Amino acid sequence: MFIILKASNKMKIKAKDVEVGFIYLTTANQYRAVLAMKGEFMIYAPSLEGLVVVDLSDAKMPFDNQPFKKCQIITFAKKDYQAFIFKGVRALKHQLNDTQIEEVIAQCNARSAITTLV
Repeated sequence: MFIILKASNKMKIKAKDVEVGFIYLTTANQYRAVLAMKGEFMIYAPSLEGLVVVDLSDAKMPFDNQPFKKCQIITFAKKDYQAFIFKGVRALKHQLNDTQIEEVIAQCNARSAITTLV
Protein backbone atom coordinates (compact mmCIF):
# COMPACT_ATOMS: atom_id res chain seq x y z
CA MET A 1 0.00 0.00 0.00
CA PHE A 2 1.19 3.50 -0.78
CA ILE A 3 0.78 6.13 1.91
CA ILE A 4 1.43 9.62 0.67
CA LEU A 5 3.36 11.92 2.97
CA LYS A 6 2.93 15.67 3.14
CA ALA A 7 3.71 17.49 -0.10
CA SER A 8 6.08 19.72 1.85
CA ASN A 9 8.59 16.91 1.32
CA LYS A 10 9.09 18.01 -2.29
CA MET A 11 12.48 17.21 -3.71
CA LYS A 12 14.26 17.24 -7.01
CA ILE A 13 15.95 14.12 -8.27
CA LYS A 14 19.08 13.99 -10.35
CA ALA A 15 18.82 12.61 -13.86
CA LYS A 16 21.48 10.01 -13.00
CA ASP A 17 19.22 8.70 -10.20
CA VAL A 18 16.24 7.96 -12.48
CA GLU A 19 16.01 4.19 -13.01
CA VAL A 20 13.97 1.81 -15.14
CA GLY A 21 11.52 -0.31 -13.17
CA PHE A 22 11.04 2.23 -10.40
CA ILE A 23 7.96 4.21 -9.43
CA TYR A 24 8.07 7.85 -8.30
CA LEU A 25 5.43 10.21 -6.89
CA THR A 26 5.18 13.88 -7.89
CA THR A 27 3.99 16.57 -5.50
CA ALA A 28 0.83 16.73 -7.65
CA ASN A 29 0.22 13.15 -6.41
CA GLN A 30 0.87 11.56 -9.78
CA TYR A 31 2.64 8.22 -9.85
CA ARG A 32 5.22 7.77 -12.61
CA ALA A 33 6.67 4.39 -13.52
CA VAL A 34 9.86 4.43 -15.60
CA LEU A 35 9.59 1.76 -18.31
CA ALA A 36 12.61 2.25 -20.57
CA MET A 37 15.62 4.49 -21.07
CA LYS A 38 18.13 4.92 -23.86
CA GLY A 39 20.60 7.74 -24.20
CA GLU A 40 18.93 10.96 -23.07
CA PHE A 41 15.38 9.69 -23.54
CA MET A 42 12.94 7.62 -21.55
CA ILE A 43 9.42 6.23 -21.63
CA TYR A 44 7.29 6.40 -18.52
CA ALA A 45 3.71 5.75 -17.49
CA PRO A 46 1.92 8.58 -15.64
CA SER A 47 -1.12 8.03 -13.44
CA LEU A 48 -3.83 10.60 -13.04
CA GLU A 49 -2.84 13.53 -10.82
CA GLY A 50 -4.38 13.94 -7.39
CA LEU A 51 -4.32 10.33 -6.23
CA VAL A 52 -4.51 10.28 -2.46
CA VAL A 53 -3.85 6.65 -1.54
CA VAL A 54 -3.33 3.78 -3.93
CA ASP A 55 -3.36 0.20 -2.74
CA LEU A 56 -1.14 -1.52 -5.27
CA SER A 57 -1.02 -5.21 -5.93
CA ASP A 58 0.62 -7.26 -8.67
CA ALA A 59 -2.67 -7.30 -10.54
CA LYS A 60 -3.64 -3.63 -10.36
CA MET A 61 -1.46 -0.60 -10.97
CA PRO A 62 -2.73 3.03 -11.20
CA PHE A 63 -1.98 3.54 -14.91
CA ASP A 64 -5.07 2.04 -16.53
CA ASN A 65 -5.96 3.80 -19.79
CA GLN A 66 -3.26 6.43 -19.30
CA PRO A 67 -1.06 7.03 -22.34
CA PHE A 68 2.68 6.51 -21.91
CA LYS A 69 4.97 9.51 -22.25
CA LYS A 70 8.35 9.91 -23.90
CA CYS A 71 10.66 12.66 -22.71
CA GLN A 72 14.24 13.51 -21.91
CA ILE A 73 15.46 12.03 -18.63
CA ILE A 74 16.52 15.47 -17.45
CA THR A 75 12.98 16.79 -18.02
CA PHE A 76 11.52 13.96 -15.91
CA ALA A 77 13.99 14.70 -13.13
CA LYS A 78 13.10 18.43 -12.99
CA LYS A 79 9.60 17.71 -11.66
CA ASP A 80 9.02 18.04 -7.90
CA TYR A 81 8.83 14.62 -6.22
CA GLN A 82 7.95 13.49 -2.74
CA ALA A 83 8.89 10.54 -0.58
CA PHE A 84 6.20 7.95 0.03
CA ILE A 85 5.80 4.66 1.87
CA PHE A 86 5.55 1.40 -0.07
CA LYS A 87 5.62 -1.96 1.71
CA GLY A 88 6.71 -0.25 4.92
CA VAL A 89 9.66 1.60 3.40
CA ARG A 90 9.77 5.40 3.05
CA ALA A 91 11.70 6.53 -0.02
CA LEU A 92 11.65 8.85 -3.00
CA LYS A 93 11.40 5.88 -5.38
CA HIS A 94 10.46 2.21 -5.10
CA GLN A 95 11.32 -0.74 -7.31
CA LEU A 96 8.47 -2.57 -8.98
CA ASN A 97 8.58 -6.33 -9.45
CA ASP A 98 8.44 -7.93 -12.92
CA THR A 99 4.70 -8.60 -12.67
CA GLN A 100 3.97 -4.98 -11.77
CA ILE A 101 6.14 -3.67 -14.62
CA GLU A 102 4.38 -5.93 -17.12
CA GLU A 103 1.02 -4.71 -15.82
CA VAL A 104 2.04 -1.06 -16.24
CA ILE A 105 3.28 -1.70 -19.80
CA ALA A 106 -0.02 -3.40 -20.66
CA GLN A 107 -2.16 -0.69 -19.01
CA CYS A 108 -0.57 2.14 -21.00
CA ASN A 109 0.02 0.11 -24.17
CA ALA A 110 3.71 0.94 -24.27
CA ARG A 111 5.27 -2.28 -25.60
CA SER A 112 5.87 -1.07 -29.19
CA ALA A 113 7.21 2.31 -28.00
CA ILE A 114 9.64 0.57 -25.66
CA THR A 115 10.80 -1.74 -28.45
CA THR A 116 11.35 1.27 -30.73
CA LEU A 117 13.29 3.16 -28.06
CA VAL A 118 15.60 0.34 -27.04
